[in-house]
Amino acid sequence: MNALAGLRIVEISDQFTAVGGRLLAELGADVVVVEPPSGSPHRQRPPFAHDDPGPDTSLRWWSGNVGKRSVAIDFEAAVGVAAVRHLIAGADIVISGAGFVAEGELSYRDVAAEQPSLIWLAVSPFGLNSSRRDHPVTDLTMLAGAGPVWNCGYDDHSLPPIRGAGEQSVNIAGLYCAIGALVALAHRDQTGQGQLVDVNVNAACNVSSEQTTYHWLVNNETCVRQTSRHAYFTPSQKTQVRCADGSYATTGVLPRKPREYAELLSWLDDLGLRDALPESVFLEMAAARADPVDIALIGADDETTAILTAARAAFTLIASRLPAKQYFLQSQRRGFPAGAVLAPNEAFEDEHVAARGFKVPVYHPECAETFTYPGTPYLFGAGATASPRRPPLLGEHNGLLDE
Repeated sequence: MNALAGLRIVEISDQFTAVGGRLLAELGADVVVVEPPSGSPHRQRPPFAHDDPGPDTSLRWWSGNVGKRSVAIDFEAAVGVAAVRHLIAGADIVISGAGFVAEGELSYRDVAAEQPSLIWLAVSPFGLNSSRRDHPVTDLTMLAGAGPVWNCGYDDHSLPPIRGAGEQSVNIAGLYCAIGALVALAHRDQTGQGQLVDVNVNAACNVSSEQTTYHWLVNNETCVRQTSRHAYFTPSQKTQVRCADGSYATTGVLPRKPREYAELLSWLDDLGLRDALPESVFLEMAAARADPVDIALIGADDETTAILTAARAAFTLIASRLPAKQYFLQSQRRGFPAGAVLAPNEAFEDEHVAARGFKVPVYHPECAETFTYPGTPYLFGAGATASPRRPPLLGEHNGLLDE
C-alpha cells in the first residue's frame, strides 16, 4: 500500500502550491487541484510540448502536477464557493496560498469549526501575518531576498551573484509544505486534531542557505560566494577543474586516512604523473602516518596544511589529464568522492539514474504519446510511492463536484 493511500488533498492552485501537492501525490494521496475556468496560470508558462502552446501542454504544469486530478471552479460565483466547500468537506488536507480562498469567502477558521480534523497548509511568500503578505514576488526576488542568491556565483565578486535555475524557491516551498503536512498528519494520528500550518517561503529559502544565516547570527560573520564551493567567511581551496575533454569535474572531499593517501599515490603512478607533482612528497608523509590527517587543522598546522594542499593539487592534476566522466568513475572506484559536472539532460541519462528506475514512462492519451518523467528521489521497500499518472487536463475531473 502507498504511504498516503486513502487521503484526499484539495490543492487550491497558487504560486507556491504545486510541488507540495505533487510530492504528496507521489506518496499515494488523492490530490485534487482546483483551478479557475481559464486554468491555473502555471498552464500558460513555457516551454510547451512540441512547442505547441496550450492549457494542457505546458511542461511547467506537467512537472508540478503529475499524479493529480483537476476541477475547474469559478470562485467569483456563489455556486463556485459552495463547490469548493463541498470538496473540502471530504478532504483531509487543504493546500492553498493563504489561510482562506475565494477572497475570504471560505477560510480555515470557518471550516475547522465544523471539521476539526482538517489540516490546512498555507504556502505564502512571507507568512500569513507578515506586513509584506500582499507584496508580489518572483522566483528571483524571493531567492535574492531570502539569501540563496548571495551564496551562488564566483570567487570574482566584481561579477554579480547568480540565481540557480529551476525555480528553486518553488521547490523549497514544496518540500517544506510536504514536511509540514506529514508532521501535521502524525500529530493528527495521535490527537485526532487538524491544524493550520503556515509555510513561510521566504523563511524556508533562508534556512536553505546552508550555514550563512547561522554564521551571521552566531559569529557576526558574512559568508561570501566561492566558485562551485560552499559560501564561507574565509576562502577555501578551489575544487572545480576543467578536464581533458573540456568538461568540468569537482575534485570532491580530501583524503583523511593514510591508506587513502597511499591510494592517491598509486593513482598518480598509474598515470605516470608522480614526477609532475613535486608536492607528492607530502602525500608520502601522509601515507606513512599512523593517524588520519585532521582537516580541522588546515591553516593552523603547517604539516597538515601542506598535506591537504598537496592532495588537492594531485586531484587537480589528475582531473586535468582525464575526461570528466572517466575522472568521476576512477575516483569512485578508488574510494574518493568526486563528480563530473553534468547538464540536467546528461544527469538524467546517467547509468546510475537509470539503474534506480528514475526514468518513468507516462502515457498521454490526449496526444497518443508516451513521455519520460523523472520518478521519485526515494525508494521504499514497502511500495510507499505511487506510479505516476499524467498531469490532468483542465477540469478533467469536474465529475468529482457531483459526488
